[in-house]
Amino acid sequence: MGSSTGDDSVVLVVEPLLPQRIRRPSDLLRFLATLVALAAVVLLALVAQKTLNGLESDVIDGTRRAPFLLSGLVGVLSGAAMLGVPAAYAIERVLHRDGLRVAEGLFAAITGMVLSFALGEWLLNAGPDDLRILLTGDRTGVEPLNTLLTSVIAYVTAVRISRRPTWRAALWSAVALNAIALFAATAATILGIVVSILVGLAVGYATLYGVGSPNTRPPGSAVVAAVAKLGFVPVRARRLDDDHQSSRRYAIGLKDGSRLDVTVLDRDRQVAGLLYRLWRRIRLNSETRRRAIRSLRAELEREALMAYAAQAAGASTPRLVGTSEIGTEAALLAYEHTPTRALDDIPDEEIDDNLLAQIWEQVLLLQVQRLAHRRLTGDSIHVDDEGRVILMDARSGEIAAGDLLLRLDIAQLLTYLSLRVGAERAVRAAASVAGPNTLAGALPLLQRIALTRETRAALNKDKELLTAIREQIVELEPKVEVEEVRLERFRPRTLITIIASAFAAYFLVYYITQINLNMISSAKWSWTGVALIASAMSYVAAALMLRGFVPEKLPLGRTVLVQFAGSFVKLVAPAAVSGVAINTRYLQKRGIPPGQAVASVGASQLIGLGFHIMLLLLFAYITGSSAATSFTPSRTLVFIVLAVAVLMLVAVSIPRLRRVITARIRSLFSGVIPRLLDVLQSPRKIIEGFSGTLLLTVFFVACLDASVRAFGGSLSFAAVAIVFLAGNAIGSAAPTPGGLGAVEFSLTAGLTLSGLSPEVATSAVLLFRLLTFWLPVLPGWASFAYLQRHEAL
Repeated sequence: MGSSTGDDSVVLVVEPLLPQRIRRPSDLLRFLATLVALAAVVLLALVAQKTLNGLESDVIDGTRRAPFLLSGLVGVLSGAAMLGVPAAYAIERVLHRDGLRVAEGLFAAITGMVLSFALGEWLLNAGPDDLRILLTGDRTGVEPLNTLLTSVIAYVTAVRISRRPTWRAALWSAVALNAIALFAATAATILGIVVSILVGLAVGYATLYGVGSPNTRPPGSAVVAAVAKLGFVPVRARRLDDDHQSSRRYAIGLKDGSRLDVTVLDRDRQVAGLLYRLWRRIRLNSETRRRAIRSLRAELEREALMAYAAQAAGASTPRLVGTSEIGTEAALLAYEHTPTRALDDIPDEEIDDNLLAQIWEQVLLLQVQRLAHRRLTGDSIHVDDEGRVILMDARSGEIAAGDLLLRLDIAQLLTYLSLRVGAERAVRAAASVAGPNTLAGALPLLQRIALTRETRAALNKDKELLTAIREQIVELEPKVEVEEVRLERFRPRTLITIIASAFAAYFLVYYITQINLNMISSAKWSWTGVALIASAMSYVAAALMLRGFVPEKLPLGRTVLVQFAGSFVKLVAPAAVSGVAINTRYLQKRGIPPGQAVASVGASQLIGLGFHIMLLLLFAYITGSSAATSFTPSRTLVFIVLAVAVLMLVAVSIPRLRRVITARIRSLFSGVIPRLLDVLQSPRKIIEGFSGTLLLTVFFVACLDASVRAFGGSLSFAAVAIVFLAGNAIGSAAPTPGGLGAVEFSLTAGLTLSGLSPEVATSAVLLFRLLTFWLPVLPGWASFAYLQRHEAL
């Protein structure tokens, strides 16, 4: 509880005691950003080792050419500055009675020193050799992380020296001098200095967030005093309980008996929810003009502008009567108070058609003036004592909004009201006020990604609601042409694919660098030629396979080119997706209806899956029953098959995964049976499709077998077939383009388990992938361009 003086009277402010120290979200974000920067620097250095070593040699040569007296003077000055600047700042803070901040800085310095020493010892004794060499230059006596630099940076970060421009300039000048001195004495590397600085920053920000910072938020008495300066006469004030993370709210009673609702914006809370806003901004294409990171002044001006614009539009919103800054750490907006209830607090049975109509009338007033509310939910739609609708929470809005934002408001409100009163009533009420055309415009935006977080959570209880809303709108306007709108710039699984591809490429490059070049040069070119021919023939087999399951006539030459084009598409799509997509597109361009095209490709995939399983069982039986000793670990294969079976059972036993798998299979193979019946009426098509399916696997196995023999390896054809079939299944399931990484790992592991040496197995797999994945890319690109130019794709 606090007090404030206004009009010679004391105003009591009822509010909880503000904490003495707070954890600022900005410190946590800076800590996370520093960790990301540290990881990026280390990864970049590992990738560009030669470039970094060359740059470091140039820097060391340049510093060594400096005169001895000059380099010595720089060393003395840098050492004095690195200790003198922090010490001088500590004295200045103590004189200003801010010794606690200095103590926090000392804690951060000690933590930084201990951490840098521990990391250095780990890198020298047990860390990766490449990283150790980059951090020390492979010179004895060089610290991987400079202990002094790390502790000083941690100290000055924790004492927030960055807020003092003069002290900040002095500090970074000292750091630059220290770096020059270290280079001249060959006592540090470029990466070592950069990593030391980043570790120090991370320790400093972690200390600030962990220990907390002094609370600079103005108390309620300062808020009341600021309201008094606006010409009002406060007599009482009370802090309201609210769920807003970025603002505080106060109810301030005035001398004339009226009341103000005051919203306080605190500077240190402006980054609250930043990560979520950034994620939505990156992922969602909403044509928004708002910045994800907003200053206190910008937030104040934006909310005030939206409030005035809503009033000018004639909408029922709280009237803004004043704004003011409260020192440098906060600002306030004062609104006239109107007793209301949030729509969330009103029972569903009390929401009648008149109330629904009023809600839509208020929203349309905003829409006419190109104002987007952006948060039409139950906590921002209120009803006063006379039953009038009042729209709250203007800070979420945007002026001069584009069509997409306005349509998003319609979709959001329509979905929320449907959750409360059902799709039929909500659509009927909206159509009576806004008209069917307005609802038809919002039809393609009825997507989960377009809705607020609370509405998406509520939809989990009624997953068919959006479909029901769409059906109700189509009944109103049955001839409407719906223009598809893609709101998602990318899906989370796309991000997973990119990350998985990056890791796969990294590990693939790593394995390539570990191969003995003499082993590659010793490959038998006769067997390499056999492998190349088998790889080329696999595209002919794939074309025969597709032709066999399409009753319509397809030219063999162009169909082979389509399969080559698929090898180019595999660079940007998983192996299981690229072939299906390009073959379906090809059939549609040949005049086959989309449903039949998908069914034909699905039929070929279904038969291919059946052949895959039968061949795997056949070759497993052959290897397990034959007396050949070239593939002795048949038990291992049995264990692998059992493990795959267990994983499939687990996936099927989980309801959500089962629904996803069932939906995918149903979408892929719907209409397959009727298409297969059409094919079965032609014996020539049966022979062509089944032989193409069989030959496709045989040619791939022959290519892998020839690759093994090219490096002097010897395995039975059945053993190689099992390794390929298992590896191909794993590659098809992998989310990386063409199964990159997963295929190489599984084939190498399988050949090694089969009895080959790791060197021969790795070389054979890389040759196989070169011939079947990388080499066809260029002819695949040429085929893709040719087919597109002739409108065949």
